[in-house]
Amino acid sequence: MPTCPIRPSPEPGRDHCRDDLERLRPDPAERARTVAARAAAAVCAAGVQSSRVLAHAVTTAGQTLLVVPSDGDLADAVRTAPAADLSALLMVSDRAPVPLRYPVRAQLWLSGWLTPVRPHDERAASVAFAEVRPAEVLLDIGRSATLLRLDLAEVVLGENRCGIDIGPADFLAARPDPLATVEADVLRHLDRDHPDFLTLLGRLLPTGVAGAGDVLRPLGIDRFGVRLRIERDRGFQDLRVPFLRPLTRPVQLAPALRQLTCVARSRD
Repeated sequence: MPTCPIRPSPEPGRDHCRDDLERLRPDPAERARTVAARAAAAVCAAGVQSSRVLAHAVTTAGQTLLVVPSDGDLADAVRTAPAADLSALLMVSDRAPVPLRYPVRAQLWLSGWLTPVRPHDERAASVAFAEVRPAEVLLDIGRSATLLRLDLAEVVLGENRCGIDIGPADFLAARPDPLATVEADVLRHLDRDHPDFLTLLGRLLPTGVAGAGDVLRPLGIDRFGVRLRIERDRGFQDLRVPFLRPLTRPVQLAPALRQLTCVARSRD
């Protein structure tokens, strides 16, 4: 049986990861839905020797769906489980799209019960899946691939070594960050072609945060601002440069970045 990753334990009643900038970033449910849209995923279930996930998605209507090999141990375990209902844990990792020494930005643990999607529901579920994550493997459902549904019981978002407990209803009601679809390309472009922009953003950080020998890297972008990482000889520090106002769609990103550039240059 594979070893399942250990989830950070949520602190009852409050989230110790919050800080003064909490109001300047997406709330935990939105951050969790954004992580859920990432491609890297693994699943653990009792009695399963191998558990490859071909694709996964959380649909707009709130279904958590997995595509797995029809001849795999996981599909067999679900089919033979009592009432075709198997306890399972889906872990989704959010990795930075640029090379970093510590590339995992967050992890999401979705716990619940796996059940097969009924044949007469497969077409509608596949369409809903494709709307949020187009994947060629959807064409193989019913043949070499099996579509499963994960009925959620627990959602935990892991960030900065802290676990944030999120109610399944809040998670399913949230939506991914509107910039999530363009974030990776923008970050790679900034990292590769615009080190000058990163230097400018460094002027907007608190005085003395970055020292000699520290390296400033792009870590993330969401509707509230740009996330930067300061890489040091030992360890790192993540900081946020907020936009002048939250964004609602990707077309607003370029003007928002230009505004930050103007603000940074005014610090001369």
